[in-house]
Amino acid sequence: MYIKVNVPAAYQPTFRTRKGEMATNVLGVCDMKGDFIYVLAGWEGSMTDSQILQDALVRENELQMSNGYPNAEGFVAPYRSQRYHLQEWHGVGNVPLNTKEYLYMKYSLARNVIECAFGILKSR
Repeated sequence: MYIKVNVPAAYQPTFRTRKGEMATNVLGVCDMKGDFIYVLAGWEGSMTDSQILQDALVRENELQMSNGYPNAEGFVAPYRSQRYHLQEWHGVGNVPLNTKEYLYMKYSLARNVIECAFGILKSR
């Protein structure tokens, strides 16, 4: 997530997002209730998600990486080629068939909570 900021002209190139806005990036982690339990802010708006995650790796934490990132120390990437969206788990008979699917279902539930928490934060 990023937050719009005002910065001196000399710093604007590094804080400019790909949409042309001046912003700082925020990394946030929520528990299953949607409460933020870890927040780290201050990256320039021009930094990519992967750059922010790499920077966060040098700090003591246990974050889970998004789909598309490899496993790394402190991160567990989701399994590929598994049912991903929560709506795929609705209905009779849609139960996880193996450990990977079970973990993916739990990952999807967690992601839904996080997206909801950030949506509430952005609406304030």
